[in-house]
Amino acid sequence: QVQLVESGGGLVQPGGSLRLSCAASTTAFTAYRMGWYRQSPGQQRELVATISATGKTNYADSVKGRFTIARDNARKMVYLEMNTIGPEDTAVYYCNAASIFDTSINYWGQGTQVTVSS
Repeated sequence: QVQLVESGGGLVQPGGSLRLSCAASTTAFTAYRMGWYRQSPGQQRELVATISATGKTNYADSVKGRFTIARDNARKMVYLEMNTIGPEDTAVYYCNAASIFDTSINYWGQGTQVTVSS
């Protein structure tokens, strides 16, 4: 069982920056590919970015060049640095842990709201 707790969401102006954090409670943090997903009202949850235990990253086209995902295996933390934020980035952002041994095992955080508005 993995518990994920996100933080760092809030209200940000267009063009601004925000850093989301996710704390994971597990003794096997490196056994999980970590990721950030987001969901806007009326929309399906979508991938934002993922990062493997060795640091290999994958990004949605919509955030490439603007967002950066990082992880600290020693602290069991995952981060999402968001720059040049636009109104289209308004969503609830969820932290995800996906087992590298069993693709059916996924854990989700409770989500953190990011609202982009002037």
